[in-house]
Amino acid sequence: MHAAAAFGAAFLAGAINSVAGGGTLLTFPTLIWLGLSSVTANATSTVAMWPGLVGSMWGYRRELRSSDPRMLALVVPSLVGGIAGALLLRWTPPAIFDSLVPFLILFATLLFMAQETVQRKLKAPTSGERQSPRWLAGAVLFQLMVALYGGYFGAGIGILMLAALSILGLKDIHQMNGLKVFFALCINGVAAIYFACANMVFWPDVILMAVGAVAGGWGGAGIARRLGPGTVRRIVIAVGFGMALSLFVKR
Repeated sequence: MHAAAAFGAAFLAGAINSVAGGGTLLTFPTLIWLGLSSVTANATSTVAMWPGLVGSMWGYRRELRSSDPRMLALVVPSLVGGIAGALLLRWTPPAIFDSLVPFLILFATLLFMAQETVQRKLKAPTSGERQSPRWLAGAVLFQLMVALYGGYFGAGIGILMLAALSILGLKDIHQMNGLKVFFALCINGVAAIYFACANMVFWPDVILMAVGAVAGGWGGAGIARRLGPGTVRRIVIAVGFGMALSLFVKR
């Protein structure tokens, strides 16, 4: 049952990530309910879901090739913030992280729910503003904060990055998604390497969930697309709120 639940959560997360994002809101709480400590569940979920990002990035390779070369400057804060967040998780006492988990899940769920509203209200800068050093410095600082949060917890970073890319003036949603996946690959990649080297993951679940996530991204995506982005988003939001509420009650 443990293996089936871990594989199933990762399969659904892979399918959901291919359409709407937010798969971590399924995998992380599932691992907690399967008996892993919150820190181990977080690290295991990060490592297990990383292979799915590689496949997603390959799918967006055309959009990435046509993106602004200056966006590569955001790779550095992504890597620095990702490893800093992973170190912060390692140094956080388990009892403190346990108390933060329901709030982190609730925050990520609210962020996911508000994604479309936030993007509609964002005012893109003019072309001249995007050329200024101040614009680049602001983008680097924002990405550093996003990466720090991503290395520490991770759920919702895609939404944060889409919002940031909107502020930076990007309008092509496919190109934005490609950059989002690429930066998430950097953030979660360095965090995953650290978690693995620091023996913070439960490897049986990592292997099962990695296979499930890849299978979900390929096979489950068709089902998710037939349901439609709106239905998938509502499912993710319902699961996120349900998991947060159950963990608040459990406390």
